[in-house]
Formats: sequence, structure tokens, C-alpha cells
Amino acid sequence: MKILVIGSGGREHALVWKLKASPQSLRIYCAPGNGGIAQDAQLVDLKADDIKGLLDFSLKEKIDLTIVGPEAPLAGGIVNKFMQKGLNIFGPAKESALLEASKAYSKETMQRLNIPTAAFEIFDTPDKAIDFTNRVRLFAAHYPVVVKADGLAAGKGVIICRDRHQAQLAVEDMMVRKVFGKAGEKIVIEEHLEGEEASILVVSDGLNVIPLASSQDHKRVFDADKGPNTGGMGAYSPAPVVTEEMHKRIMDEIIYPLINGLAKENKFYKGILYAGIMITKEGPKVLEFNVRFGDPETQAILPRLKTDLLEVCFASIEDKVDQLKLEWMDMASVCVVLSSGGYPGEYKKGFEISGLEDALWAGSPDTHIFHAGTKIQNSELRIQNSEKKYLTDGGRVLNVVSLGDNIRQAIDKVYKAVSKIKFAGIHYRKDIGHRALERYLEDTYMGVQAD
Repeated sequence: MKILVIGSGGREHALVWKLKASPQSLRIYCAPGNGGIAQDAQLVDLKADDIKGLLDFSLKEKIDLTIVGPEAPLAGGIVNKFMQKGLNIFGPAKESALLEASKAYSKETMQRLNIPTAAFEIFDTPDKAIDFTNRVRLFAAHYPVVVKADGLAAGKGVIICRDRHQAQLAVEDMMVRKVFGKAGEKIVIEEHLEGEEASILVVSDGLNVIPLASSQDHKRVFDADKGPNTGGMGAYSPAPVVTEEMHKRIMDEIIYPLINGLAKENKFYKGILYAGIMITKEGPKVLEFNVRFGDPETQAILPRLKTDLLEVCFASIEDKVDQLKLEWMDMASVCVVLSSGGYPGEYKKGFEISGLEDALWAGSPDTHIFHAGTKIQNSELRIQNSEKKYLTDGGRVLNVVSLGDNIRQAIDKVYKAVSKIKFAGIHYRKDIGHRALERYLEDTYMGVQAD
């Protein structure tokens, strides 16, 4: 069976790695891939948003299944075009992808289907938006507020504004200075929700859904959740904040109403649905919907999944999610992202990476390294000499993942592995999983006290 994975990041490396573990005989391609993926799949020199090129390749090679990693090709209608040619592809159609491609569409959909989310207003001119920042008390809460670019901005088009001045600067950056390009032609201003975040991913066939393990992302670039938002600096799974009771509420109040509500409108959502949730005092509320595997949540979740990823994808495509049974390792997983210095702003590339093998030994067993922004140095020479030399080639460079019997063990293992990896300008957060660890230590202490 021939499989094509579209994308070039750590998420796609995790997908390829999981597919390689399938008991079925697979030939895996990845477009465009990265240096690490090149060791696990055959790279295809096509960009993730080159829908025509990817379609032509898939038809020529008779690809049996395509899995789409990033949001841009989904928003561009890749699923529609592949399905028109009779090709199996895992992901939502263009109409459903609007849940991520347009913040305004997503908020209006939640409002229409009575799904709990932050109060909001939508603006298509800077003057109206700036005028609103002067009377933000229209929200139940005052400042801070969150200003969001309507379109796709690689996870960076969200700015938390503590006062009117910051809000107006954010509006001007997005709508006047166009720092996020076309994504900022329309914006959403919404109330700032207080609480603890969690990521809930589910698989849907348009009518039925099954949840994956819970996780929690760390968006800010610096420890203690300081600094600007990034594409994600780390994640862990499961997320203790999502108790059994809270998980039921999320499914009953958010996931089922969305999938069922869209189905009643003849909009059948198929593929992975990612719900970014804020657990507030009032209950769970939606921060955002994404229409694909989360990054870096996927890197934390997939190593815990026992079930063949192929089964998951085909259950969605063939409308058999109600027959899907997922098995999970009873272990905690922690993913730490190693980034280039300066990310998410400007950064330099081309630095040699060392210590990868040492990291695997240090964190073993159950430690994995998923490449994101890497490339192979002198690939032809490498083949002759059997030397693997990797260079940095992006903002988020590597994802180091460790599993442990509990969250503390997983954290200890992953940071022991991370300490072995070196490249110029390396940056990573030192507190990934700290909320789960605090809960674990509190529970352990209470258990001792009870004894």
C-alpha cells in the first residue's frame, strides 16, 4: 500500500513514524518532508500547498491514502480535488476547513450552534475596530482582550492586549501594516478567557466521533507562559485538567453539538477536529478550532496510541468511526520543542546539530526525536560515508518526546535527552508539563497524607 503524508514538520515526522509501525506493508512518501523524515520515507519535492502537483503525483503513483498535515492545503480544497479523482484522503473538505481558515466563520458557527466561546465582535475596517477598542466594556469583561487575524497566520495571528493602546497597535499591525498579510484583512476581537487550556482531538466521519487522548500545548515562547505566541513549544498527554467529568462536558457541550449541527446543515465534517479549550470557572469554552492534527500535540499523543493509524484514517473515510476502537498505553508523554534562537521572530539557519544519538540513549527507553526544521548536509556524501549530519532549517527544529509511567518520569527523561542536543542558538522551554507535574505532586502528597 502506498501512503502520502503532506507536510514538513514534526507533526508529519510523527505521522510517518506511526505509519511505519503499521503491521501492513507500506511504502511511505512525504511531500516535501525534512531531513529526519528522509530516513523514514521517500521525499517528494513538492510544496504542501502545491495541490495540482500533489494530485498529479498521487494519480501517477497510484497512492492509496493521503494524510494532510498542515492547514493551508486543506483550506485550499485539496480534499475536494482528490475525492473528485477517486483518491482516498484523510481530512475535511474545503467548506469544513473554514473552521480554521476563518476565525470569523468559526465564531459565527459557534454562535449559531450555541457552543460556548468567548464574546466577540468581527471587523473588516481598521476604523471600526479601533473605535471598538475605546468602548470594549461592551463585553462582559473589560481588558485584556484578544485580537485575532481572521485568516491563517501559522499560529501567530493572535495577540493578547492588556489595554487600549496594545489593542490599537494590534489592529494597526494586522489591518494597516499587514504583518500577517491577507490573514489580517478581517479581524476578530474577543474577550480574554481565564483558566487552563487543553487540546481535544477527535476523529469524525461526519456523523460519528471518537476522541483521541487529551493533551496540553504550551504556546508562549518563554517559561511561565511569557513572550509571544508560537506554533507551540511543547505538549504533554494526558492533560490532568481534563477529568472524566470535564471530558464528558467537552464532548456534550462542544464536540457533539458542532458535528451534529453541521450534519443537519448538510456539512459533514470528516477527518481530525482539534478543539482548543479553555477550562474556565463556568466550564469549557472554545478558544479555536483547527481542522488537522495539532502540532506539537500529535508528537505527544501518537507515541501513546497502540491502534494502527491506518485504521483510524480509513474509519473516517469509510464512515466507520462508530466501529473504531482505540487502545492507549497507560503512560504519560512529554514533548519538548527545540527552536532556533529568535523564533518566532527572525532567526538564522544552517547550524549543525549534534548529540541526536546521545539523546536517544540518555532518554531511553521510549524516547523519540521527531524532526521539524532540519535538512541533511551533503546528502550524497552522507550515503557514501554513512554519516548523518543535520543542519537547522526552520524556526522549530526538533521535537524530543519521552514516555514515562507518570508525568514526573516522562519530564525527567525528556529533559535528560534534550540536554544532549546542541546547535548554535538553541532555545527551549524548561517547564513543559509543569501544570501536570504540580497536580501529580499534589496528588502524591495527598496520597501520602491519607496513608
